[in-house]
Amino acid sequence: MSLRLAIFDCDGTLVDSQADICASMDEAFALAGLTPPDRTATRRVVGLSLTEAMRRLHPGGEDEAHARLASHYRDAFRARREAGALAEPLYEGIAALVEDLVARGWLLGVATGKSDRGLAHVLANHGLTGHFVTLQTADRHPSKPHPSMIEAALDATGADRAATAMIGDTVYDMEMARNAAVRAIGVSWGYHETHELEDAGADAVAHSVPELRKLLEAME
Repeated sequence: MSLRLAIFDCDGTLVDSQADICASMDEAFALAGLTPPDRTATRRVVGLSLTEAMRRLHPGGEDEAHARLASHYRDAFRARREAGALAEPLYEGIAALVEDLVARGWLLGVATGKSDRGLAHVLANHGLTGHFVTLQTADRHPSKPHPSMIEAALDATGADRAATAMIGDTVYDMEMARNAAVRAIGVSWGYHETHELEDAGADAVAHSVPELRKLLEAME
């Protein structure tokens, strides 16, 4: 039997972290003496690596400015974490879905624009660390939609490409899945619209966790 692998994005797919992301982005731009971007614009870049996100939010800046903004953002987000101020709740039903998939023999992974430290904190905070066998982050890979994270997850698990799904809420996730030739499943509860996910190549879009469960069951 082929090994089945479900790779989840984190922000906007497993957890709703937009409040902390937007607050940290506001602080990063303020520290750089710049007007913070509209929060809608900030949500649009969730999932990209930090430097790529800063390029899009501050297109007139030089590479040095983008690196400085990324550093300010990391500092702001880390300060919130160390102060115990982060609010990154799991979306309703996600914990049960993760446990059910593991019980059904799925291998689970994460591919995220978060750092290793940020992802480890989220999974540990929700008691999910042991359920994921491959964790791919922006610390070791090019920004989505480059397929590097998925390729690394496939290599690490030995899963069959045809039995692998990338699950995410942004067009970057869908494009990454297409670039890696795995199934692209969008979720509508995150930060990009359903029609955008479909236009980016989603094979299907789930509008609830039970619907996502059915889409994955159909791959068994």
